[in-house]
This record gives sequence, C-alpha cells and structure tokens, in this order.
Amino acid sequence: MALSLCTATTLIAPSAWAADTPNSYAFAADARSVTGATSTTDAKGLEPGATYRSSLPADGKLYYRLELDATSTVYVATTAVPRAGTTLSATDGVSIRVSIQDANSHFCSRDTASIGAGRSPRPITALGVREASPDGALCQGSGTYFVVVERVQRDDSPADTWDLELAPVSEPPAKQSGATSAPEVWNSASPEPLTGEPESRPGGAGFDTATTVGQGVWRSDIRPGQTLFYEVPVDWGRQLNATADLGSTSSDDGFVPSALAMSLYNPVRGYVDDAGVAYDGSQRSAALPPLPPVAYRNRHAVSDKVSGMRFAGSYYLVVHLAQRVADEFGDGPFGLTLRVRVEGAAQSGPGYEGQSKPRDVFQVTAQEREAAEEGGTAAAESGAVAGGGGDGSMKVIAAGGIGAGTVLLVVLGAWTALGRRRVRA
Repeated sequence: MALSLCTATTLIAPSAWAADTPNSYAFAADARSVTGATSTTDAKGLEPGATYRSSLPADGKLYYRLELDATSTVYVATTAVPRAGTTLSATDGVSIRVSIQDANSHFCSRDTASIGAGRSPRPITALGVREASPDGALCQGSGTYFVVVERVQRDDSPADTWDLELAPVSEPPAKQSGATSAPEVWNSASPEPLTGEPESRPGGAGFDTATTVGQGVWRSDIRPGQTLFYEVPVDWGRQLNATADLGSTSSDDGFVPSALAMSLYNPVRGYVDDAGVAYDGSQRSAALPPLPPVAYRNRHAVSDKVSGMRFAGSYYLVVHLAQRVADEFGDGPFGLTLRVRVEGAAQSGPGYEGQSKPRDVFQVTAQEREAAEEGGTAAAESGAVAGGGGDGSMKVIAAGGIGAGTVLLVVLGAWTALGRRRVRA
C-alpha cells in the first residue's frame, strides 16, 4: 500500500499528540465505524479481533450483534468517553452498563463502570462476557447473541452523546483446563515498592496506544483531567504489583478527594482492581492491593482481582488525575512516578485449541518482552522492521514525545529516498 503524505499524518497524529491533551482519548487507528441499533432486529454485527467506534446517547439502549460458535469464550470491552467540556455534579453518578444476552433475552453477563466519586470526566470501561462452559445452563451453544450498552444516570445529568470503543476478543477452549476451582492460597503479602532513579516514560492516551513498560520505576507528567495508559506484559505464573506516586506542589492550600485514580485491566480490558488517593498539595501514593499470580484457574473465583488475572498477556495500568485538581492547584503538569514490579518465574499456560482473535492476546511474545525491558521502544523498532509497525511505531512516538515537525521530516525523507517504492505502514 503506497503511503501518501496525508495518510502518514493521519496515522501519526493520534499517538503523537493525544496523550498531551487533557480529556482526550486515542481511539484505535484501525477502528471500524458502527452504529448501535435501538432494536435487536437492526443490530449490526461485531467480529472478534476487530475494534469498533460508535457513540452512546444519554438515554436508551444500543444493541450490537454477535454470531458465536459453541466452544469459544467471547469478551466485548466497551470504553465510553465523555466528550470535552462535559461537566458532572456531585449527584450525577454517571455510569455505563454492558451486558451480553442470548436470543431469548437471557443474560450471559452484566457489568457496570462508573465515573466515580471524583466526578471527573474520563474514559470508563465495562466488559460483556459469553463464557462457553460445559457446566453452563444459559448462553451455551452456537447462535446469535447481542451486546447491550446503556447509560445509567439521573434525569438532570448532562444529555450529551459519548463516544464508544468496542473491542471484541475470542478465547478458544483450553487443551487442559486443569482445576475447576480458584486457588485458595497464594502470596498475598504486599511487596516493597521499587526504588531507584526513574526513567522517563510518558503514558499513552488509550488502550491501543498504551506505552509498554516492564519492571522498573517510570516517570511522567500528568495534567488535571488527563488519563494515561500503560501496558505491562505479564506471563503465566507471574505476579504484578504497581504503585502510582503523585508529586508535591508548591501550594498546600487546597484539598481534592479522589484526586488520583489508578485502575488495572486485563488483556481483554476487563476490570481487575484499582487504588486512589486524595490530594492536598503534598506527595501522595496509591498502591494496588496484592494480586494473585496469573493462572487459568483464577477464572473460577468470585472476586474481580482474582478472576481478572485469568490469562497471560498485556495488562493495562490506567492512571487518571481529576479535573478538580486544576481548581485547587493550577493546571500543572504534576509529576507522576509509576513503580511496577513483576515477580515469579514464568510458567507454561494451559495451551489453547486454536488461535485467539486477535492473535496472541493470551500470551507474552518475545517482542513484548523486549519492549517491556526497553520501555516500549524495542516493540516499535522490531515492528517497523517486520512491516507491521502501525501499532509499535505509534507507541514509540507517544512514549518519546517526538514533535510533529520531526515526524514530518522523517516521512518526507523516506518518501524522497524510496521514490515510488511501496512502503508498509
């Protein structure tokens, strides 16, 4: 595919600038546009492995269609993004609800995600699941299923439309699923946070542009209203721990409850756990509670923080600084230090009967390991060499903070040197 100058600019812009703009979200560059239907009869189909962009009105339900086989478990993560300028009051309690239903309106799953007590507009993600299980009574077998998305809010809440990103993922059955109950004993002691000189790693502005990091101490700036995304590869048998430190400011005259929030999502963007702190101008630290090692059998647990750690792959740390911080302490930026620890020896997974969609979601690839060690740059370089640099190269632009002018010069130089040769994006 020939790469025109305007195409290059379109591909580079979301990653290069979105992370620097508060209240923005970087949607997947290859997201397909889909319109949610108000009736199941008109519902448009979603395909696992693709990413979609849609919109959600303030009232009513939207329906999307899934055609599923009898053996795959399917996850549909739905990220709702309030548009710039959205104002929430203390009584709004705005949230989204996502469910998957079969053709007879039986619920396969229901999940809700809320803006929270900080009432700061930010991306929120809820997960719909159709789990294929020989022991399941409902939602088994092949056929047509529906993803149902709705806003849950007070009548006097803002009636604006929100943007949506939907990411369906299919998980094939395991060759050997092993135990049918969650582990009862695991190392639940809180490890000591990592110390050392932080390395600069600005966060991405969405799941698709998340900055890859591994074990280490990482430094970034964050502005009020901004949400940063980090991707941490975690293999089978390994245990993840993370702490987010918000630096002090020169002013100590003010107080913001629920100022800093850090949430953990698994490889299908399912919620695992979170931590948050208030802010009064002094340094504050938020640490995730101890999490179990990644294991297939964790899916049998009731609690999110255990069942969410059910497969290997890229986990996402999502950090948000409340918009109200600007009212008390200015526009910033504020210093953010992320301390990530990944412990334990990697183990073999259960093995799958087939391939996930997208491919390799439930494993840590050699490229991801290298990217984690080098903070994201290795993935971009190896991806560009292999001809699949769309994802990786955009991540390194977001992480490195390359200016638009520099990127444009690189594109122009490559275009002149290669002439009419084909360039893979």
